[in-house]
Amino acid sequence: MLSGGWAYHSRMTTPFHAETAAARIAQFTWANLPVTARLRPVAEFRRLLVERLNDITVAIAADVKRPPDQVVSSEVLPVADAAKWLEKQAASILKPRRVNGRPMWLMGCQDLVCRRPWGVVAVVGTWNYPLFLNAVPVLHALVAGNAVVWKPSENAPRFAEVFAELIRDAGFPVGCFTMLPATREAGPMVAEADVDFVHFTGSEPVGRQLAKRLGERLIPSTLELSGCDAMFVLADANVELAARAAWYGATVNDGRTCMATRRVFVQRAVWEKFVEVVRRDPQGSASESRAPLRVAANPPPGDPSRRESTFSPTLAVLPFDTLDEALALHAESPFKLTASVFTQNIAKARTLAAKLPVGNVTINDVIAPTAHPGTPFGGRGASGWGVTQGSEGLLQMTVPQTVTVHSGTFRPHVESVLTNDPAGGEVTEGMLRMAHGRTLATRWQGLKQMVQGMMRFGRR
Repeated sequence: MLSGGWAYHSRMTTPFHAETAAARIAQFTWANLPVTARLRPVAEFRRLLVERLNDITVAIAADVKRPPDQVVSSEVLPVADAAKWLEKQAASILKPRRVNGRPMWLMGCQDLVCRRPWGVVAVVGTWNYPLFLNAVPVLHALVAGNAVVWKPSENAPRFAEVFAELIRDAGFPVGCFTMLPATREAGPMVAEADVDFVHFTGSEPVGRQLAKRLGERLIPSTLELSGCDAMFVLADANVELAARAAWYGATVNDGRTCMATRRVFVQRAVWEKFVEVVRRDPQGSASESRAPLRVAANPPPGDPSRRESTFSPTLAVLPFDTLDEALALHAESPFKLTASVFTQNIAKARTLAAKLPVGNVTINDVIAPTAHPGTPFGGRGASGWGVTQGSEGLLQMTVPQTVTVHSGTFRPHVESVLTNDPAGGEVTEGMLRMAHGRTLATRWQGLKQMVQGMMRFGRR
């Protein structure tokens, strides 16, 4: 373990020293390019997704046994749209922002908030959606002006080679993207590497270990962790639609989805009907090649299905009478990733959404809408912190820096300290009264006090 006295010279002893050192050199030039120039490889990457579709689907099928049609619909198409969204939106999101509404005591100041890249960003990838869950943070980090060191999952080594080739052939400069070994051992080494920010997607136990070490080193991070996501089915819901959506949400990708539907809270008036419908197999013989859905109807308190994350197709279905009761059931689990609400009363659903401490709430659908490239995605509680996607995800790959220009020569804050001139106190007290006094008389008195102080300032 490295001591708290982390210093530049200690980089020579860190894991992946050669890779991160090369990344730092490349990042300096890359970050100084205009955003429009950094987006050109993104557009080329998007076109390569189409031209090398077969290579992508074959590699993912070999690694994680997913059929090509699912890869295209759940990974390639969303990633292509995420790239196109960056091409259209990134420049305006990352441009400096002028700050208005400055207080009077900062008269003469002009402020810009600029977005600066972290530097070297480590992306620690996962395997269940190997393209989508890796490409989005990698592209966001690169567009923001960072260099990326990517640690792919040891469970998807074939895809890792294909993805690295796509990034290289898209035209990102040498050194701006480096693939680390796709091994289990490389994961903990990233926590010790000379990086400035870490984006991790994986399980909650590993995320906790990583967060502990990064916290010791004061390295910021985004953690996309596990879920035990809930669906709320209200009495007026389309029960058939909700049940089929729950079936899909629990079984998509054979249940290997962090935001899979794991718990369904059903208003008692329609609970029995929902259980009956969800226990049917809507796929018939088509489901023979997939793991069966296991439905637990009203499991007892303390049952793991009511609170724990799993990576298999399971579903706990619990009845409730009031929304307060449903919210209490939801609070049993520490995972706060996504939720869905099924009802015909959209206003009521929105009210319920405001009470759910989760990152995403979908009304009358599950999972798919969260892949919208313009919306942020992230969890709370045991599901991690930070977001990816959207403006918020892109900005998270940057650090805000305020640049202030102060015109003129009047600096009462400087002179009052250096000369101990009491007129400086009169000026600031007058500003306080003028700006924040309760009555017009107080504010008028403050204006006079401020002007008198300014006239006497520097004359004593």
